[in-house]
Amino acid sequence: MMMNGPRKGTAALAILAATALSVTMPGAAANITVKGSDTMVILGQRWAEEFMKANQDVTIQVTGGGSGTGIAALINGTTALANSSRPIKDEEKAQAKKNGINVVEFKTAMDGLAVVVNSANPVQHLSMKQIGKIYTGYINNWKEVGGPDKRILRYSRESNSGTYVYFKEHVLLNRDYAADTQTMPGTSALAEAVSKDPAAIGYGGVAYFAGIPKIRILSVAKDEGSAPVSPLKTDGSVNYDVIWNQQYPISRYLFVYSAGTPQGDTKKFLDWIVGPTGQEIVAKVEYIPLPGSTSTAKN
Repeated sequence: MMMNGPRKGTAALAILAATALSVTMPGAAANITVKGSDTMVILGQRWAEEFMKANQDVTIQVTGGGSGTGIAALINGTTALANSSRPIKDEEKAQAKKNGINVVEFKTAMDGLAVVVNSANPVQHLSMKQIGKIYTGYINNWKEVGGPDKRILRYSRESNSGTYVYFKEHVLLNRDYAADTQTMPGTSALAEAVSKDPAAIGYGGVAYFAGIPKIRILSVAKDEGSAPVSPLKTDGSVNYDVIWNQQYPISRYLFVYSAGTPQGDTKKFLDWIVGPTGQEIVAKVEYIPLPGSTSTAKN
């Protein structure tokens, strides 16, 4: 699965994700609404497009804005489905229940979060502890981790992003980001910033960054005593195995949440997403299909 395929061709669409990206049949009102994760917005768009081709009586509208935005919409009853790159929080479930909504979770794909630097930076790997110290402001110069004598420029996703939340919980261990961390509205904006500055560091979905010449994806060590693990194969494609078994330490599931037990077209759509065709699209858009799906043989 090479990284210069469909996802790169639609990278410009990711810039729109922070506002809204819709997929609907012309002249039709949406009968399935999907809101949420910017990480998943291109994947969600492709799912919607392909499902509507095979089910022309169904219209699906997909909008981004962040995982928190999608879950909030689910809670207040303004969307049927919420895409999320993080698990729903207990307090969010409780608020939904208070509003009479029983949230149902679906694991729909997997992703590995890459930590990236400019290709001019000689650093090849970092430990989880080092990354956490960089983003919390305890390490501020590249020379402290084997790089050049340059102040580190930290780039992050915005706070309503599931990627931001996941990274804070699993890498920063719920500590605050350093005050000078610059937040970016989407992965494409973050990638552009890192590609332009040799002192920059950023993070996001691994497949998005793979194949960008001016960006290096770092290998990551789980702890100081562990060997660094790359999320890529030697040919530059994503290594499914290290994501599935979570040997690569920043691996995660991508979720769709339903407002109640899905029925009718919504159930049909969700069953299709986790079935062979939906999982093949996951691979084509260069995320990681669910373990055991029929598309996994392609890797």
